[in-house]
Amino acid sequence: MQQTQTTPNGINVKVCGMTQMSQIQELAETGVQFMGMIYYPKSPRYVYNFLKPENIKAINNINKVGVFVNATADEVIKTIDECRLHMVQLHGDETPKFCEKIADYISVVKAFRISEGDNVRWRIKDYTDVCDMFLFDTDGVGYGGTGKKFSWNILSDVQIKKPYFLSGGIESSDIDTINDFMQTESAKSLFAVDINSKFETSPGIKDMTLVKEFYNNVQKLHK
Repeated sequence: MQQTQTTPNGINVKVCGMTQMSQIQELAETGVQFMGMIYYPKSPRYVYNFLKPENIKAINNINKVGVFVNATADEVIKTIDECRLHMVQLHGDETPKFCEKIADYISVVKAFRISEGDNVRWRIKDYTDVCDMFLFDTDGVGYGGTGKKFSWNILSDVQIKKPYFLSGGIESSDIDTINDFMQTESAKSLFAVDINSKFETSPGIKDMTLVKEFYNNVQKLHK
């Protein structure tokens, strides 16, 4: 499956919850490395409410990440094939065994919803050998994004041996905070920042001016 280039000397950007073909193409032309589409029917950004599988399959100029919540392995694999996804993000309560099964088929990002006082080392230990990457998001009610940040300091004493996405309420004004975090030991494995609701005018509809400005600012940052 085709994948676009990533940023070698800094961090990448993933824009999640994409629903509009015109915005997806604009995102690809901007140079953003990853775009996420949500395959969770309860989400207001459920991509099949907006796009058909054949439309998604035809997109070949940006890394397509399918976000699933407690779907069956058959459902995930069928969607991968129908939409020609490059990567999947498992955002529910998937077991290590389930992740390993999907990882035999495609690259897997396992998401962890983090709350204050969580033992991140314990949360990730059984997934390290069966997933390709991790994603850290803010815990909340249900499985959707909260639009809020968790304390990134919670990662400071954890040796994260996998590349990871940093998510949870990131907004355009966070560039300096991201830059500061990138200088810490915790950021050695930081692969990408993941943005969504703080860059929207309504669920699934992005403010592309804001997205482009954020992406350009991130490209100026270096570890």
